[in-house]
Amino acid sequence: MAENKTTTTGENNLLLVENLSVTVRNSGKKLIQNLNFSIPKGEIFGLVGESGSGKSLTATVILGMLSKSLEVTSGTVKLGQSEITSLSEKELRNIRGHDSAYLSQNYQSFFTPFIKVGKQFIEIIRCHTNMSRKEAKKVAIHWLNRVHLPAERVFNSYPDELSGGQLQRASIASAIMFRPKLIIADEPTTALDVLTGERILDLLCELKEELNCSILLISHDLRHIINRTQTVGVMYGGQIVEIGKTSAVVADPIHPYTNLLLQSRLKLSNQPPLELQTMLGEPGLIAEEGCPFSKRCPSVMKSCSNLVPMNSIGTHHSAACHLVKAEREERYVTH
Repeated sequence: MAENKTTTTGENNLLLVENLSVTVRNSGKKLIQNLNFSIPKGEIFGLVGESGSGKSLTATVILGMLSKSLEVTSGTVKLGQSEITSLSEKELRNIRGHDSAYLSQNYQSFFTPFIKVGKQFIEIIRCHTNMSRKEAKKVAIHWLNRVHLPAERVFNSYPDELSGGQLQRASIASAIMFRPKLIIADEPTTALDVLTGERILDLLCELKEELNCSILLISHDLRHIINRTQTVGVMYGGQIVEIGKTSAVVADPIHPYTNLLLQSRLKLSNQPPLELQTMLGEPGLIAEEGCPFSKRCPSVMKSCSNLVPMNSIGTHHSAACHLVKAEREERYVTH
C-alpha cells in the first residue's frame, strides 16, 4: 500500500483530496486507498491510468455521487469551503452545476433522445433558477453559441439529429452555463475522431480561461494528458503511484508503471520499432499488499511487498516506489 502524501496545502487550492479510501460495503474490499492530490485554482490536473485504475470512481466521490454499494471509509474531499463527504444529498445538489460540473464520456446518452435539446436546456435552467421560459431560452442560446454551435438549429433539434461532436459541445454548454469552479472531464473525447477530439479539448482550455475555473481531466490517452495538463497523477489499483508537474513526470518517470505507459506511445521515427512495448499481466491484476503494480512490474523487489511510501524526487515530483531511493543513489554517485 502506498502512503500517498503529495497534496499541496494553501489557499490557492480549489480541490483538496486527503487520505481518501473507498470500499465495497459489507465486504471491506478497497477500491481506492489513501488517495491524495490537490488542484489549484485555474489549473488542469490530469489523472491517467488503465481502465479500472480508479479514475472515474474518484470523480464520483468528488461529485458526491458514490453508489450506495460503496462507502468512503477514510479521508476527506474539500471543494472550496465545502467538505463533500459530509454533505447531505440536498446540499450536494446545490453544489453540482454551480461549484462542480461533470462531462461524461458517454455524451451520446447525456440528453433524453425523445425531447428536443432546447427543452432540456430550459428544464435544467429553471430547475436551478427562477427564470421564465423566455429568459431561460436566451441563456441556452447564449451558451450554445459560446461553444461554437449553430444555436437555434441545435436548440430545436432532437439529440439524434446532431453529430457526436455537436452533442459533446452541447453537453459542455449545459455543464458550464452556471459557471462552475471545477469541471470534471471524464474521457471527454471518447468515440470522437482525432480532429474533433482535439477541438473539444481546445474548447475546454478556452473556457477554463474565460471562467477562471479548474479542470480535472481524466483520460487513458497520454497525448491529451501531456499536451493539456500542468500536473498529472498516475493511478494504478486505486492508488496514485506517481504524481508531479507533467513536464517532470514525462521527462523523468520513476515508477515502472509510468515508464511503461510512456513507452507504449507511438512515435514517428525513421526506424520504427519491430514491436510495441507491452506490460505483463492484465490491468486488473493488483497486489493486495505493498505496491499494487508489483505482480506486473519488471523491476519488482522483495521490499515491494511492504509499505511503499511516496518519496519526493524533486520539488514537484513524487513516486510511491523503492526505485526512488536507488535513483537518488545513482545520481549521487554519477555526480
